[in-house]
Amino acid sequence: MADTSSAEMPTLRRDDPDDVVGRLEEDIIFGRFAPAARLTEDALMSRYGTSRHFVRQALVEMERRGIVRREKNVGATVRFYSAEEVRQIYEVREMLTRQAALMIPLPAPQSLIEELSELQRQYCARADAHDLRGIHETNDAFHVALFAACGNPYLVRSLQDYMNLTLPMRAKNLADREGLAQSRRQHELMIELLKGRDSWALAQLCVDHMQFSKSDYLARIAGDEARR
Repeated sequence: MADTSSAEMPTLRRDDPDDVVGRLEEDIIFGRFAPAARLTEDALMSRYGTSRHFVRQALVEMERRGIVRREKNVGATVRFYSAEEVRQIYEVREMLTRQAALMIPLPAPQSLIEELSELQRQYCARADAHDLRGIHETNDAFHVALFAACGNPYLVRSLQDYMNLTLPMRAKNLADREGLAQSRRQHELMIELLKGRDSWALAQLCVDHMQFSKSDYLARIAGDEARR
């Protein structure tokens, strides 16, 4: 089983707890710490050049987001989702996504087209620069802006909760050349569909958009189980 002592990381300022949270999240969601990997406080303190207090704060925050599991007498580990849990989580996310997409009025207003086009430009720029955190942040901003157009903030909040829940499953693919190229193409097609009137095509594309990461995560955990 992997642990936090195996990778290198630039030292951070000791007085910046938000950076500790951000770096830990990045290490987990981009697969530097594998599912079920132990997260020891001493190793994280050394890795991030910070205090035990800030490391504990970061672990608590990652637990709140569903990315880390903390257990008595075991400590903290990267959250591992079984194949059945992944399927169930994605079933809910797909239902929420389809409904939100169907509720977006088409043709969409020009202001939305321009906002998404600018976010897509930023997304591609981050991808070309191999800026993993930037890719992740602009990708999520694109989808939140898209689904906010459904007009139901409670549905959007639920979608954001499931986007966060699936971070360990989906974000690693933003570092994958094939997955990233597919994501970019599908974003462009979403923008084009927003200019038309086919809500069902838009909804199906939004659901199809998440299948690559789900399939990849299921394949990864199947491979991990086969090696045990």
